[in-house]
Amino acid sequence: MSTAQSIGSAARQAQNSMASPIQGAVFVILIVVSILLSFATGHPREPNVPVLIIGIVVSFVVAAAIKVANEWDRGVVLRLGKFRGVRGPGLFFIVPLLDRVRMIDTRVLTYHIRQQEVITRDNVPVTIDSVLFYRVVNPEYAVMRIQDFAFAIPQLGQSALRDVVGGMTLDELLAEREQIAHQVEQHVETDSREWGLHVTGIRLQDIDMPEELKKIMSRQAGAEREKRATITKAEGDKLAAENLAAAATIMGQSPGAMQLRTLQTIDGLGPSVSNTVVLAVPIEFMQFIQRLNDLGDKTA
Repeated sequence: MSTAQSIGSAARQAQNSMASPIQGAVFVILIVVSILLSFATGHPREPNVPVLIIGIVVSFVVAAAIKVANEWDRGVVLRLGKFRGVRGPGLFFIVPLLDRVRMIDTRVLTYHIRQQEVITRDNVPVTIDSVLFYRVVNPEYAVMRIQDFAFAIPQLGQSALRDVVGGMTLDELLAEREQIAHQVEQHVETDSREWGLHVTGIRLQDIDMPEELKKIMSRQAGAEREKRATITKAEGDKLAAENLAAAATIMGQSPGAMQLRTLQTIDGLGPSVSNTVVLAVPIEFMQFIQRLNDLGDKTA
């Protein structure tokens, strides 16, 4: 068990053994009553020692018999090592010296699964960081069927994660993170159900790869983007050429459209004095020559 897990287990045990305010209040009241009785039954200004001792013992016993469980806690009671039942939430009583209580937290618990190196099906080493969420649904099973469920279920999650990731390629691992988390959750849920636990979810926080592999994947992604850009540009050029060809056909069938296009082109040069357009042959003369050519073709 790691140091963090040992500290967490010790903290839980200390919390379970900590006296509640009700226990302290009852103990103080009984002690005061015992002192008053000892003075009332003893000599003037001298306490009755046997009564005082008996009162102190009774105060300890009564205070130890009182237990309080929070709304999210359940107390598993063992009497002389045998299971007696689950108590809580609220106030309940036990038999001191004979009963032992272990408090179980039924809220959703979070465990950070440490980074571990896993080899994928295509022999690529990756480091995965994940988080496990679970809760206790049956406190009796969590105490009676497993020695330390808080330590066992993270180990189960680590082994399930290695098994699932080991059966996938790197591309599948990067593309199907949610599916991988769901498969790991199913594996852990199946094995931990007998312990009275329910896995609410597993999340893959980070997937780290070797630096050399990252560079290769970066170059591959860059080449793929360049390929898509080239294809897009080629499709645009093709579409532009088709539109220009269609426009030229339409203008060739309508001389007025061609003349208008020519005037628009001249006008688009702007009013600057540096732009000078010289028409060596008038447009009307060019149209006359074109008509003669058409007439000669018809005569032939």
